[in-house]
Amino acid sequence: MTADPVDDTRTRILRAALDLFAEHGYQRTSLRQIGERLRLTKTAILYHFPAKEHLLAALVEPLVADLEALLDSAQTQPTDQARWTVLEGWVDVMLAHRRPLGMLFHDIALVGRGDTYHRLIVIAMRANDLIAGPDAGRRERVRAVQAVAACSDPIVFFTDVSDEVLRADMLDGVRRLLAPLPADAAAPLPPDAAVRPDADAAVGPRADAAAGARTDLAAGLRVTTTVPSAHETPAPRTARDAASGNTSAATPAGATGGAAHRRRRPGRPPALGREQVEAARRMHAAGTHSVDAIAAALGVSRATVYRHLTTQ
Repeated sequence: MTADPVDDTRTRILRAALDLFAEHGYQRTSLRQIGERLRLTKTAILYHFPAKEHLLAALVEPLVADLEALLDSAQTQPTDQARWTVLEGWVDVMLAHRRPLGMLFHDIALVGRGDTYHRLIVIAMRANDLIAGPDAGRRERVRAVQAVAACSDPIVFFTDVSDEVLRADMLDGVRRLLAPLPADAAAPLPPDAAVRPDADAAVGPRADAAAGARTDLAAGLRVTTTVPSAHETPAPRTARDAASGNTSAATPAGATGGAAHRRRRPGRPPALGREQVEAARRMHAAGTHSVDAIAAALGVSRATVYRHLTTQ
């Protein structure tokens, strides 16, 4: 059977667009460049895709459709079976669309003007609900959102790891995450660590899920850093310390410079790993993130980001 010329041209446009987005980033690739690569006019490109955002939505569509089909198949299953159908299927879908997902991860948010973004939000909401299970509490909902991230993010960061190895590692991680908590860990939080009632009221299954959707499928890079708790305050100085000017009681060991000294935040990495360096360079090359935004996402200083960007 001879391929439909219209479908063939559309497929060629999508393939060229993906290649150029990978080389130059979505923002720096024009419709004219795509046309020149295919020896087509810009008008011919616009016949199939009225705007560049439509190209992005079309490239994401197979991923979205596969996730929707996965959730439909898990919807009628018992809770435990549905949970693992979603998690294992999610990893498989992500791996099946590994190349476009890796190249477009930082640009998926740009489909927000159309229907695709809303479908992604609904997908994440449904996935979080199926993983958490009925009547889930806050902890279960939080872990469900974390589980979706565990089945998504490594695809982008570990581009040099084979599908088989990465799949095993990802599923091992999510099984550990969702393993039953020890009795002491499952105990209620102490009063001073409990969530404020007004804040907890604003966090429901839908709010958690919508936030998960924006983070997991639309926002791009996510790296968790440890930030000091609002409850953490320096140890008070004694009267003798105050009279003598001794600041050791309020200053951590090894710190210098008193109040003028800025300590590195707990959890902030002193340097970037290879995968993080590659991610930072992709973000910078795509033109979608400033150096400040990259530094904040990776939890390092602007100087660290600049050092890696200027040593390519």
